[in-house]
Amino acid sequence: MVNLSFLTDNGRILKPANSERASRELSTWKQKADVISEVEPELSNFMIEITKDNKSRAFLTSIFGNSPYLTQILQKDPFLLELLHKLGFDKSYKNLLDSLITKGLWQNERKAVMADLRSAKHSCALITALADISDAWNLQKVCRNLSEFAELSISIGLKHLLLQASKSSQMKLNSIDDPEFECGITVLALGKLGAFELNYSSDIDLMVLFDGQIISFIGKENPQKFLNRMVRELVSILAERTADGYVFRTDMRLRPDPSSTPLAVSTAAAEQYYESLGQNWERAAMIKARAVAGDQKVGSHFIKRLKPFVWRKYLDFAAIEDIHSIKRQINAHKGHHQITVLGHDIKVGRGGIREIEFFAQTQQLIWGGKEPDLRSGNTCIALLALANAGHAKDTAVSELVEAYEFLRKLEHRLQMVADEQTHSIPNDEASLSNIASFMNYESGFKLSEDIKMYLSTVETHYAALFENSPALAGITGNLVFTGTEDDPDTLNTLANLGFRDGKSISAIIRGWHHGRIRATRSARARELLTQLMPTLLSAFSQTINPDAAFIRFDKFLQNLPTGIQLFSMFYARPGLLDSLAEIMGTAPSLAEHLGRHPNLLDGVLTGRFFEPLENLNKLSDDLLSQLVHSDDFQDVLDASRRWTHDREFQIGMQLLRGNISGEDSGKLLSDVAEATLGGILPHVEIEFQRTHGHLVSGEFAIVGFGKLGGREITFSSDLDLVFIYRGTDLNLKESNGQRTLPISQYYGRLSQRLVSALNSLTPEGKLYKVDARLRPSGSASPLASEMGGFSEYQKRSAWNWEHMALTRARVVAGSKTLSSDIDKLIKQVLTQARDPDELRRDVIDMRNRINKNRHTSNVWKLKHVRGGLLDLEFIAQYFQLREASNYPDIINPETYKVYMNLGQHGIINKNTALELMTATKLLRRMQAMFRLMVGVERDENLYPEGVRQALAKAAHTDTFTEAKNKVIETQKLVRHYYTELLESSK
Repeated sequence: MVNLSFLTDNGRILKPANSERASRELSTWKQKADVISEVEPELSNFMIEITKDNKSRAFLTSIFGNSPYLTQILQKDPFLLELLHKLGFDKSYKNLLDSLITKGLWQNERKAVMADLRSAKHSCALITALADISDAWNLQKVCRNLSEFAELSISIGLKHLLLQASKSSQMKLNSIDDPEFECGITVLALGKLGAFELNYSSDIDLMVLFDGQIISFIGKENPQKFLNRMVRELVSILAERTADGYVFRTDMRLRPDPSSTPLAVSTAAAEQYYESLGQNWERAAMIKARAVAGDQKVGSHFIKRLKPFVWRKYLDFAAIEDIHSIKRQINAHKGHHQITVLGHDIKVGRGGIREIEFFAQTQQLIWGGKEPDLRSGNTCIALLALANAGHAKDTAVSELVEAYEFLRKLEHRLQMVADEQTHSIPNDEASLSNIASFMNYESGFKLSEDIKMYLSTVETHYAALFENSPALAGITGNLVFTGTEDDPDTLNTLANLGFRDGKSISAIIRGWHHGRIRATRSARARELLTQLMPTLLSAFSQTINPDAAFIRFDKFLQNLPTGIQLFSMFYARPGLLDSLAEIMGTAPSLAEHLGRHPNLLDGVLTGRFFEPLENLNKLSDDLLSQLVHSDDFQDVLDASRRWTHDREFQIGMQLLRGNISGEDSGKLLSDVAEATLGGILPHVEIEFQRTHGHLVSGEFAIVGFGKLGGREITFSSDLDLVFIYRGTDLNLKESNGQRTLPISQYYGRLSQRLVSALNSLTPEGKLYKVDARLRPSGSASPLASEMGGFSEYQKRSAWNWEHMALTRARVVAGSKTLSSDIDKLIKQVLTQARDPDELRRDVIDMRNRINKNRHTSNVWKLKHVRGGLLDLEFIAQYFQLREASNYPDIINPETYKVYMNLGQHGIINKNTALELMTATKLLRRMQAMFRLMVGVERDENLYPEGVRQALAKAAHTDTFTEAKNKVIETQKLVRHYYTELLESSK
């Protein structure tokens, strides 16, 4: 009787996790044996005989019941098991590698190369897995043999591609029989493959380098383009999934700066990168580097030249400091910290394999420069060397090595089930129980207890590295952004902070640490950034959209020529960092402008930045002094935008910091807009006159309505403008330029040119969006209105609602004479006597129409909610139109001043006037803060604590709840007065 003594003699026969599947697969095995009995009687007999031996059958069913992947290989090619029976593990493995070498697989067509490598991978997987399961090979041998097969596979793939390059006259080879010989191209293995620690189902980390002085490229194609394609083809040969499977998943991200470098990097460029930008985590990665394919001399020479980068000659206190800063990012725990087994990632989770590797590598970097015996890439050997050298306790090392072997064995079992690149323990008890069977445990509970023990042991020793590392302030949880993979605890930390796309945030920060932007190229800048990161992320987490705030900060950093000075200022002056985070997180318009002009932060450092802005006249003079240096009209547009946005930035910062109120910001922003209109208008006129000439007796003025007229502009407000002109010479019918225009067309086009100058987007952004619909007859009428027609319309044709709008109108730029006449006209129209009942009905009707179209019960929609700003404006406008014929001095475009005037004249009760003034100021303050911090978003459930605190401060309350209650009570009061003064009035 045939038995599998080479598998079963040690007595370790695992129970099948799935007995039903094991029984089914055993039946399939027997059926296949019957089918092939005539063509392969010897194999058929072997297959039947081993099912008759109790131990052999038990081993077979244990594979069938635990690993669908291994089962698939066995069922597809049972000859492998017979081969193992005849030759044993070692010789079967050696024959597999020898067959790949001796038959010159690399000389075949690519399709055959890929198919044969995949078939060989299945054979290697089965041999290795069975040797592992049966304890014929220890962990070190399992990993080394997997690594050697991977190395040979890479070599075969590269040889094949080099031969094809020679045949297509792209490269000249030194040896057709050995294409790799002095070819100038080398493949370095890093990570587990470089250390001969490859997983059962691991990625292979590769770096492809070439020596431009050695490689003999003779093709017409760009050499770099050709080499990049060759690398992509090599990756495809190894990693592409075909009907035959794949060989190895391949990761190229450990090459220098993978986001901006080609797949194939010259040795000179790589050396330059590591000398100037290389980080300590990259030094750690290069500890495991070795040449595995291609030109071995080039690979060995490169690694030798990189030794000064990896292994510092003197005790590396700079590395200690950098590692210290990295360790500070990690929220490590000593003792038996509670670890949930189900779903735990045993590679990068707490107490996992990565922590054991980090334990060794950090100390290797510190001491390895002076002690060559510590330089092994193999984790366990490195740990033992550290103990021998007195840099780690013997007990700690022995426990870490034991934990490493257990976790790697568990990792292999997890991956053997279905050939999946997984490092996570199953999420459910039933699946854990299945893995327990595969690990030869009686139950999932007992496996779970051992997992907890080993993870806790690793975590305890790992945390000992942190005893002298002060924790990063402000955040509980990891903030690790080194390497190329996400740290699971860091993603959890980001999620707890409110970031929705933690993976993207983590990737961007890793890019900063890789020096991919100019601001983080220096090691000192990155160290400072590490220490600043908790404060930054905490501040971003308090914004309405933490992800958007972070992206704005990233754009800001990308525009900086260097970061160390700024980060040093942040470190020395945390208040400046708070200001920047405030901007990025709570004021999108300010962040956008700061992103284009990071030098504005210099102004924040000066004491004058937070002083009150100058008055309108001085603002206008300041802008004119800027524009006078402009070379052309485009310069005028850019300079005016810079000046305007700089002032807006200053006002926004003062509002954020509480130096000014929301009412103050409205006046200041309105003054800035008025100065901008007055400053840009003459330049628009000059540019327009180049083509169309000018009208000697023509006059032009701009009237501001709405928020601009009422000096209540908020951030990103539209400008409600009406353009008015007149010609004092009745005989003058057209302009005197090369392309003459009638006076109406002249000012219509001039107005359009001005609107375009304000609206157009330049590299400096946009000035203002213009709304001109308040002109007579709205959008159906010409853009510019003739003064006589405008006067006639307002006196005889305008509706009461248009006169309501006129109460907030004032001239903001243009001819002084025409401006004066417009002011007189506005006052004349507003002070004419009216039918109070008709007026009241019209006001109520207009408010009801708006409410029908824009009804809301959201208390934070401060304009349209009943009892909001619109009700306040309508009350004020109603009384102005009703009473101005008797009390002309009550007219004022600023709503709260109207109430003050109404109270002083006794038109309404003084207490009522005071309450309406107070309500107006409160809602204006709140509106200003809303527009600055959250734009148009009015869902309070999205407001984090930072926004809530700012809104509470704007409401002059201690808490957001108090602020909301205050706003609600104010709206009830306003709604009461609206009913009493308008709807109940007779």
